[in-house]
Amino acid sequence: MYSKEEVSKQKQAFWTAFGRYMKPVLSADGEIISWANYKTGIPGLFFKLDAENRYVCISILITQTDPQLHTAFYELFEMQKKMLESALGEIDWEWEQDITDDYGRNISRISKRIDGISILRTEDWPALISFLKERIVALDEYWSTAKYAFEALL
Repeated sequence: MYSKEEVSKQKQAFWTAFGRYMKPVLSADGEIISWANYKTGIPGLFFKLDAENRYVCISILITQTDPQLHTAFYELFEMQKKMLESALGEIDWEWEQDITDDYGRNISRISKRIDGISILRTEDWPALISFLKERIVALDEYWSTAKYAFEALL
C-alpha cells in the first residue's frame, strides 16, 4: 500500500516523464504543444489524459454549462464520428451523452480506457505512455480540422 505522498510523487514522476517523452512531438499544425494539458481552445471542451492505480484513460470531455451549446457539441461529435474514428484508427470508444461527474456536474464523455494497468508500477509506464501517445496524437490530428466546426457554434 502506498501513502498519499508516495502516490502523488509517483504520479508527478510519470507525468514529468510523459512530458519529456512527448516534448519533441509537434502538433498536427507543426506547433509545440503541452500534450498532458491539451488545450482545445473551446470553452467547456477538453481532451483529458488520466492514469491511475488500476487504469489508463483518454477522454473527450464536454463540460459546457450552456445546455444548448453542450448538446450542440455532442451532436457535432456524433456527426463527425466517422472522421474521429478514422483519425483514431479504432471504433471502440465509449460514448456517454448525459452523465454526472464526481462534482455533480452534467457532462458528456467520449473515452477509451484500459483496466489492469497502473501508474504506480514503473514497469507499466511504457504501456501507459504508448496508449496515451498514440491516441492524443490521433486526437490532435482530428482536431486540427474539426475545431473549426466547433468554433462556428460559439
